[in-house]
Amino acid sequence: MEKNTVSSIRIYDMWDLLPERVVALFVNGRYAATPIIIPDSVEEFVIGYLFSEEIIRNHKDIESIRVEENRVSVLTVDPFRITGRRKTVLSGCGGSTSYIDLTKLPPVRSGFSLSLSEVSSALMECSGGGAFPSEAFLCGKNGVILRSGDLDPLNATDRVIGSGLKAGTAFSETFLIISGLISSEMVRRCLLAGIPILLGRSAPTDLAHRIAGEMNLTLGTISADGALVLYTYPERISAPQ
Repeated sequence: MEKNTVSSIRIYDMWDLLPERVVALFVNGRYAATPIIIPDSVEEFVIGYLFSEEIIRNHKDIESIRVEENRVSVLTVDPFRITGRRKTVLSGCGGSTSYIDLTKLPPVRSGFSLSLSEVSSALMECSGGGAFPSEAFLCGKNGVILRSGDLDPLNATDRVIGSGLKAGTAFSETFLIISGLISSEMVRRCLLAGIPILLGRSAPTDLAHRIAGEMNLTLGTISADGALVLYTYPERISAPQ
C-alpha cells in the first residue's frame, strides 16, 4: 500500500470553508422539507426544488418567497391546485423499485441535436477546479448558459433549473452536464424540465439508464480517457465522419 507523507502544516482560516445551512422550507404555511444547502442564490434553489417536487409547474406559480436565516416561506398563487407529487413505491423498470411513476412523466420530444465539437466546447468551459463539491451546467449549442454549485448534484441541478425557469430558458434546446453520478432522480428532473440530453462525469445507475431509455432521454458520461460514452439515444450527438 502506498504510504502518504506530509512535509508541512497549513492553518486554514474559517472563511476558507464552504458554508452549510439547514433550511426549513414552508409552502403556504405548511412544512415541506429541510434541505441542507449553501446559503447562496437560495431563491433559485427553492424555485428549482419546488419544480422538481412538482409543487409548482413554473416560477409564475409562486406569489412570493421570503428568505430568512434558517427558514424559507413560499406562497403559491393557487395552493389548492398545486399539491406536489406522491412518493409511492412502484415496481418496474426491469424489476427495480422506484419512487418514480413513469406514467406521470413527460417523455422527451425535442428534436435537439449536437455535434461532438459542441459538446467538447461546453466541457472546456466546465473544466477546472470548481468551488463546490457538486456542479451543474446548463448548456446550449454556443456553450454554457447557466451554472450552479452546491453540496450535492441534486441541489446543484435544482439551482440551475430554478435559474432557467426565472430566465425563461427554452430547456428543450439545452443539455445538462453534472459533475457527479447520474441517478434516477437526476433523470426525472431532466424529464420534468424537458432537457433532452444529460451528461455526467460518472456512469449512471441502472435505474437511471432504464428510465432514460424508456423516456427518450439521451444519457452519456465522459470517460477518463476523454471519450463520450452514450448509453441511450446516441443519435442526438453526431461525431465527425
